[in-house]
Amino acid sequence: MAVVLVAAAAGLLWARRHLMLVSVVGRSMEPTLRPGDRVLARRVPLGEVRAGDVVVVVAPAAMTAGHPTPPGDGERGLLIKRAYAVPGDPVPVDRVPLLRQRPEREVPPGHLVVLGDNPPFSYDSRECGYIPERDVLGVVVRPRLREG
Repeated sequence: MAVVLVAAAAGLLWARRHLMLVSVVGRSMEPTLRPGDRVLARRVPLGEVRAGDVVVVVAPAAMTAGHPTPPGDGERGLLIKRAYAVPGDPVPVDRVPLLRQRPEREVPPGHLVVLGDNPPFSYDSRECGYIPERDVLGVVVRPRLREG
């Protein structure tokens, strides 16, 4: 019995360190994700993110009035977006005009470009530019876990 409890505790500890469950709020990722969907994300460094992955990032301070909510303090302050360009990819100035004023032609190391699947309802790199590596939390591995 004690072995089972220790194994269960170790499994829960591993899951908390490597996985996160995030609820979708808003329409920015429709039709891929809808409000009320829940997604399971695996915590990964930026180097493991690929263009096209759906990612969870900390919302830029400009969006949260300078007070982003750190991970672990609830889900406010998090964004779920699609990684559009990763370090080394060409800067997508056609999709993100804000980046035209930047001198680099490739996404610099330590940065990510994210876009919502539903542009009219999405706050993303079109408004805030690059997402820094420190704000990349994970990649969605299991979408659409419905609440309820």
